[in-house]
Amino acid sequence: MSEQQEQQPVFSIDKIYVKDMSLEVPNAPEVFLVQVQPEIDMQLASEAKQIEEGYFDCSLTVTVTAKVEDKVLFLAEVAQCGIFQIRNIPAEDIDPILGVACPNILFPYARETVSNIVNRAGFPPVLLSPINFEALYMQQRAGQLDAGNA
Repeated sequence: MSEQQEQQPVFSIDKIYVKDMSLEVPNAPEVFLVQVQPEIDMQLASEAKQIEEGYFDCSLTVTVTAKVEDKVLFLAEVAQCGIFQIRNIPAEDIDPILGVACPNILFPYARETVSNIVNRAGFPPVLLSPINFEALYMQQRAGQLDAGNA
C-alpha cells in the first residue's frame, strides 16, 4: 500500500449487532382486550467509545413505551450497536461522525428490531419515524456549551 493510500480518510462499518434487547408486557393478558390506540413514547440515547486505534463502538438505545391512560401496554428497549473504522480523519470531525453518521446508520436496524419484537409480543408493529440526528447532536452540543458557561 502506498503512503498516499495510507493517508486516505477511512470510514467503514465493520460490524452491526444487537447488544441488548428487552420487552415487557406488564399487564398481559388484559392489555390485549384494549381497543384504544395507545400513546407511543420513544426515547433515544447514543454513546460511542474508542475500542482500539481507529475503531469505535457506537451504541444507539431506543426505548419505546406504549400506554393507554396510565396502563403500560408494552415497553421495548433495543441497544443497537456498530463497530466503525475511522482513520485519517481530523480529530474535530470524529465527534460529529460518532454523534450523527453512526446513529443514522444504526437507527434503521434498531427500528426494525423494535418493530419485530413488538409484533412478536402480539401487538401491531411500531413504525418509528425517521430521526434528525444532526439536529439532536446540535441540541446536545448547545446544551453542553450552556452547561459549561453556567
